[in-house]
Amino acid sequence: MTARRHLATPAAPAAGSDPPAASWQCAPLYGPEFAADPRGVYARLRTLGPVAPVELAPGVYAWLVTDYYAALEVLRNPHIYSKDPRNWRALATGEVPADSPVMPMMGYRPNALFSDEPDHGRYRQAITDSLARVDPHTLYGFITRTADQLIDAFAPHGRADLLADYATPLPVLIFNQLFGQADDAGPRLVAALAKMFEGGDGAAEGNELFTRYMVELITLKRTRPGSDVTSWLMSHPAGLNDEEMIHHCTLMIAAGTEPVTNLIGNALQLLLSDDRFAGDLSGGTLPVDAALEEVLWKDPPMANYAVHYPRHDVNLRGVLLRAGDPVVISLAAANNDPVLNPSLNRAGNRAHLAFSAGPHACPAKDPARLIATAAIERLLDRLHDVELSVPAADLRWRPGPFQRALTSLPTHFTPLHPLSLGDSSWTSQAPAHSPSTPPVPTSTARPHASAPQALRHW
Repeated sequence: MTARRHLATPAAPAAGSDPPAASWQCAPLYGPEFAADPRGVYARLRTLGPVAPVELAPGVYAWLVTDYYAALEVLRNPHIYSKDPRNWRALATGEVPADSPVMPMMGYRPNALFSDEPDHGRYRQAITDSLARVDPHTLYGFITRTADQLIDAFAPHGRADLLADYATPLPVLIFNQLFGQADDAGPRLVAALAKMFEGGDGAAEGNELFTRYMVELITLKRTRPGSDVTSWLMSHPAGLNDEEMIHHCTLMIAAGTEPVTNLIGNALQLLLSDDRFAGDLSGGTLPVDAALEEVLWKDPPMANYAVHYPRHDVNLRGVLLRAGDPVVISLAAANNDPVLNPSLNRAGNRAHLAFSAGPHACPAKDPARLIATAAIERLLDRLHDVELSVPAADLRWRPGPFQRALTSLPTHFTPLHPLSLGDSSWTSQAPAHSPSTPPVPTSTARPHASAPQALRHW
């Protein structure tokens, strides 16, 4: 049944109505039809009001917030809306089975994403303090070196799937290094994350693979700590135990790889297909930062997430939400809410919700932007005539309720020998030490929102 037919009945839920239930014809946020036209689904959901019933997976129902200001109301009021999935009523009563494909993304974990105060404050401080020790210039040097290694592998062929060959492995290699894990663990991490984020039949397997990866990492760092994020988390005054360590590394690596992959892929798709960017890229009228900003507004890599649970029955903009019903924020729909001025110049405007908002806003948005910006700029610096190999309309999107991600990004360009590629002057400017051992800063270091200007060429 299509999303349109699902939304044909019933009428918009009135204040005081019952929460989502199996008898409702809720709009499905999964499958190829939703993946092909999520904006059409969001537009139809808006006719039901600022909050509408949806189906995240077969038999898993929730409320979806499509209104920008209603989303902020949920995100900024943790005393009303809990982040702890143990408050999920349908899960507690068995209506949602424990092996549901959405559980890897919605099930409780003792980490900052799924906790309330006082645990949330302790957890978040450990994350922010550990990330602050990553020197941004060291990180930038490693991004560029990793990008060059990946480009060298496919440049002689004159063609590449920039998603599979570049955007996917790059964040994984970076976070493997930052967290002190060996690079050969990367393929397992890529496979696990893809299955988890899609929320399909392989979600449980992906969760198992990811857990195994994390157990290996924590075990290694308990016996051989180093100058890496994992070791810094272990030694933090928050005193995270082994279970908390596993789930915080899970949170940070998952949030730093799959969404960043999608951000890079979505931005490259825009750069290579939009007339404002495409054609002769070296003569493009808008910079990479502008393309990233547009993607974060219009096609954020996490489209629907930031799940909350009302602590008690609450009226949200005329819709009665029952205690314990999952309330999912449509970051994509809220960003494109018609109530926001569509003619507003959003270049440099970071009021979007791509990184969420409120006390649970992403603490790593600056490193994420740095990785995406540096990766895209390095690619365009070296492959000056890269073009899509298929019309943009023929590109396909991965199914699933949570992410906005392409299945592939086929491109072609003039074949180049790795040894003759581009300007490699960055090597003399990058820090000499390994990015897995960044120096402890003498002051509070914060990652830059973009690459250091002296190193940018495109």
